[in-house]
Order: sequence, then structure tokens, then C-alpha cells
Amino acid sequence: MRLRFSVCVPTRTLDPRPQPSSAAIAIPALVASFALGACQAPPRSEVAPETAIEQAAQLPAPLEFRVVGPEGGPLDEPDAADGALSIREAVRRAVTSDPGLQAALARVRVALAQADQARLLPNPVLSVVFRAGEGSPQFEASFVQEFVQALQRPTRASAADNRLRAVAADAVVAALDVISEVQERYVDAQTSAALLPLLEERLGLVERLVTTSQARLDAGEGTRSDLVTLQAQRVELQVSIDRARLDERTSRLRLARLIGEPSAAATWTLDPWTAPELRRRSERDWTDAALIARPEIQALAWRLKALGDEAALVRLLPWEGASAGLEAQSGGGWQVGPSISAPLPIFDSGEARRAVNTAEQLEARHELTLAKRRVVEDVRVAYQGFAASTANLARIERELIPLQRQRRQLAEDAYRAGQTDVTPLFLAEQDMRVAQTQAIEVEAQAARALVRLQRAVGGPGVAEQLADAGSPPAPSMQLAADRVVPLPNKP
Repeated sequence: MRLRFSVCVPTRTLDPRPQPSSAAIAIPALVASFALGACQAPPRSEVAPETAIEQAAQLPAPLEFRVVGPEGGPLDEPDAADGALSIREAVRRAVTSDPGLQAALARVRVALAQADQARLLPNPVLSVVFRAGEGSPQFEASFVQEFVQALQRPTRASAADNRLRAVAADAVVAALDVISEVQERYVDAQTSAALLPLLEERLGLVERLVTTSQARLDAGEGTRSDLVTLQAQRVELQVSIDRARLDERTSRLRLARLIGEPSAAATWTLDPWTAPELRRRSERDWTDAALIARPEIQALAWRLKALGDEAALVRLLPWEGASAGLEAQSGGGWQVGPSISAPLPIFDSGEARRAVNTAEQLEARHELTLAKRRVVEDVRVAYQGFAASTANLARIERELIPLQRQRRQLAEDAYRAGQTDVTPLFLAEQDMRVAQTQAIEVEAQAARALVRLQRAVGGPGVAEQLADAGSPPAPSMQLAADRVVPLPNKP
């Protein structure tokens, strides 16, 4: 229900021009001041997710927002990656070409336009009525402007700005997810490529063991059980080699899609993975840094602020649509007067909308608590995974591989002295290659844990601030593969 008041002041018949009263002068002045404020350029919020993404991905040039046609962007990027593909180049290509990240940047521009729109006043309404019948024609004209939204404009702009900041934080989240996925797929491809030579060498050893066992069986010195056992190991290794080749190919194809080249041959030369050594800080330091830097938490905090601004807007909700203006009509002479139109809050007093806003704030608060708990969990799991992987790697390098190497040397000495046949030497060599394979797998676990720790703390940039520049470098992905020792020739 809308209540409308209109006061018309008759003019003098000697002068056909209207002589407005003081109220008729004040209301147009108020409308003009509102209109003048609406014409001013609204200040844009200082939100630049591209800068944060550029720092996280270490891009050589600023990240650009792409404008594509109705059918979307190209299937494959025009500047295809040929030859070597480093981890930094893979991250750069993924961040600059990922359509999901570009969609997140488009949502930032939508929120920016909405922030600009929130600063504008609704257009004034001009209404003209013409009546013809008995007597002279009559005209009515009115010019009205809603003023409640003018009072709400600062709060609406604040709410829109906070939502803009939240959407910008979501864009940073999308970029960090892209960076983390590219790094993990890169590690997967490196691991499979490093495991293949060792698996093939182990297969060659087993083939020689099978040949030796068959010869011993034919000479009446061996047993059928030993031969069958070695043949089963050969089949198992062939299955492992096929699986490693498939894993490498799958990882490369996924990496090709991430860098914007899903149709590429994906035959690049990958660099060895080198994970930086982390500063020996407590787990608490990492969780504290993550609670401050994670964009997921920042996005929820900005949404809470936007909901707080909207709570202030709800108080004037029953009076939305109230307008003030001027009305003029002719009937033997012109009459002009101010008019006020306002809704009567009889059926809708805004209680339901206030309840909705309260529930939305409670929901956002609970989501903020949940996000903080998940951040702590992510950091602690990744931190413990990295610590355990590096400890296992150190144990394999300092204890297991030296012991296997010593065992192999003893088997070789016994073989050269004629005390044993070549089978113990083959088995010792086989076990040493197994230990080297374990070292590569644990190195890959440490690399993945480091990638997840960087993502959990808020990105590589935040992790680098916590890194110790003076510490020794972490082991490379190819460290264990370089320890292969050839078998001796029979004297």
C-alpha cells in the first residue's frame, strides 16, 4: 500500500507563468543535488587480483584479462611449448591461459561494475497525463525522485566494495589452485620418467636371473620353484613398467591441458625437480601465516562485512520506493505543488528480510570458522607429510642404500672369488635398484607435500617468505637415479 500526498498551490491568473512556493523550490533543489552527486565519477575500489596472481606465479609480465568471441577461446594456445618445459614456464603458461582463472577475473569485473552501479541514483520519473472531454483539455505533469536509495547509497557502495574484494580473493584462490595442480602434475611426470630406467634395468636383471635359473635347472642343479618365482617377478616388473609408462603419458597429457595445449604431443624435456629447503620453523608458525594469508579466509571476511552493510540497508527496507517531487496540472490555470509518495509498512515491515540477513551472517560466520579449521588441517597435514618424507628420504640415503651397496659389493667379491654363482650378485643388485626406486618415490612424496604446503599456507610467495635462504638445497628428483652401478663382467 502506498500513501501519496500532493499539495497544489494556485497561481495568479494575471501571470500565466507558475510562481513556485518555497517548498516547490526546495524539493527541486534537493533532487538536483542528488542528481549532481550521481553524475560524479564513483571512486573505484583498489582491488587488483592480477597483482597478487602475478607475484604468486612469478610472471615476467602482468596477467592480462582475455576477451574471447561467442564460441570461446582457441582450443590450443598459438605459442606452443617446444623442446624443454621448465616448471616455471609450465606455471606461467597455465596461469596466463587457464579459462577457469579467466572466468574468475571476469567475475571480478562483474563485481566492479556492480560497485559502480551501487553508487548511482535511480533515474527520476517524469509522468505526463492528457485529458480531453467537455471543456478545455487538461494536462497533468509530475517529476518525482526516490530519496530513500539516495540515503542508502554510501552503505550500498560499501557493501558492493566488500563483495568486490571477496570476489577478487576468490580469483586469487583459483590462481593458487591452478599453480598447485600444475606443480603436482609436473612432479608426477618427473617421477614416472625417473622410475622407468630403473624398472627397465631391474627387468634386465630378472631376465638374466631367469636365464641363469633355467640353465641351472637344465643342468640338474636348480629347482623349478626358483625358476617359477623369477618368472613371476619378471611379469610383475613388466606390469610395473607398463603402468609407469601410462602414468607418465597421463601426467603429460594432463599437464598439456593445464598449459593450454590439450592437443599437443606432450614430448617436452622436463627439468629435474628441485624443492627448496624450508626454514626450520615450528608448525605453529606455518599455521599462523596461513590464517593471515589464505585468500579463502579473506573472501569470507569480506562477505561478512558486506552482510553487515546489508543489515543496515534492511532497516530502511519498508520505506524503499518513497519519492518526492513536483506535480503540475492545468484547469483554468496552472497549479504547481510538491508531492511525496511513500509505502505504508502494513503487510511487509521488513522482519522477514532482517531474519534472512541474520541467518546469512550466521552462515558466513560458521563458514569462516570451518575455513579456518580446514586451513589449519591442510597446513598440519602437509607439514607432517613433508617432514616425514624428508626423514624417510634421509634414512634411505644414509642407511638403506649404503647397506645395499655394501651387500652388493660382498656378493661381487664372493662371485669373483668363485665362492658363489652369479645369482646372489643378481639378487643384491636387484635389491639395490629397489632401494633406489624407493628413494625416487619418497622424493616425489616430499615434492608433492611441499607443493601442498605452499598451497596450504597461501601460495609460493608466502612460503618463500618463510623459507631459509641459507639452508642447503633439497634433493633433486634425479638424485637416486644417478646411483646406478653396472654389474661386473665375469673374470
